[in-house]
Amino acid sequence: MTGLYIHVPFCLRKCPYCDFYSTGWSMEASDSFTDAVVRNIKRWQGKGVSVDTVYFGGGTPSLLTPEQTGSILDAVAASFSLEKPEVTMECNPSSSDYDKFCGYRAAGVNRLSFGVQSADDSQLRTLGRLHSFRQAGAAVSDAVKAGFFNISCDIMLGLCGQTPESLEDSIDRICSLPVTHISAYMLKIEENTPYNCDEIKKSVADDELMRIMYLTAVDMLEDKGFMQYEISNFAKPGMESRHNLKYWLGGEYIGIGPSAHSYFQGKRYMCPDDVKSFAANNLQAELVTDEKPDRLEEYIMLGLRLKEGISLSRLSELGGREFAKKAAANALALEKGGLCRCDGGRIALTPEGFLVSNAVILHFIES
Repeated sequence: MTGLYIHVPFCLRKCPYCDFYSTGWSMEASDSFTDAVVRNIKRWQGKGVSVDTVYFGGGTPSLLTPEQTGSILDAVAASFSLEKPEVTMECNPSSSDYDKFCGYRAAGVNRLSFGVQSADDSQLRTLGRLHSFRQAGAAVSDAVKAGFFNISCDIMLGLCGQTPESLEDSIDRICSLPVTHISAYMLKIEENTPYNCDEIKKSVADDELMRIMYLTAVDMLEDKGFMQYEISNFAKPGMESRHNLKYWLGGEYIGIGPSAHSYFQGKRYMCPDDVKSFAANNLQAELVTDEKPDRLEEYIMLGLRLKEGISLSRLSELGGREFAKKAAANALALEKGGLCRCDGGRIALTPEGFLVSNAVILHFIES
């Protein structure tokens, strides 16, 4: 099955830590964008592609009206074979309310993801967020009243002024909401953002404090019934994000919208990050970023993000028996250092290993 990703590139205000492509919102721009999305979806009519996940990411997808969302999802239903789809809409608590949730539900959205980030209002202000935690809680409650039961919230780790104690408070308060999924992201200072300055770099968590916060989050979330299944993602049993799992399991997905990426029929490609060009052209431009991805390298790089890890049998299929044997030996050495688990023919990272996952993954690939 294929996933469908739709990048909605509008924000009321750009958050200073975010490097995802977005631009200012207007109803006119939003209408033009919606029309272009529908055109790009309809090109898939008659091609026999089956889709079982749709994900509206951004930007701020909840700036789309229910009517715009419905037009897009109607085009999806007319152009793809839909198989009990998971349809996710990312929501900003400041740009969504009960009536909008009812409209999204009627349009076909069945999963919501809220960018809460923290339960501390001072931290939210520093992040440039437009909502308070009270607004976030009210938005989640309104979503439940509108009929949503599959709801995710984001928590950010390592913020300016955040302590392990304030993080624990945020986790307690966010987990007390009627949610089924938590994404806990470690703050990363991106190069082309306002956060990339000495003042911010001095006030965010250093490596040791980030380590404490991450391990605290893993323990607390699992104690509250949110089981880790990926470096940054935790879910109640059976409520994992089906769409995001496609990325880490090497599944196919089609991206529509400026800056959206795709992996389909063995190629990786993307749409340029220019909403005006996207809206003006009949079909989106697509730039091939990898004509023939290395299947072994991608299996290791993506699979080790998952708690279940990678299998030695699959390593043997993709890289040969000698490579798999060498990987197993390397994993046993990492296991002694607490970074890795070797069990049942699988190699998986521990929470400590996830903290240095880039280095560990590179170690396996280079071996």
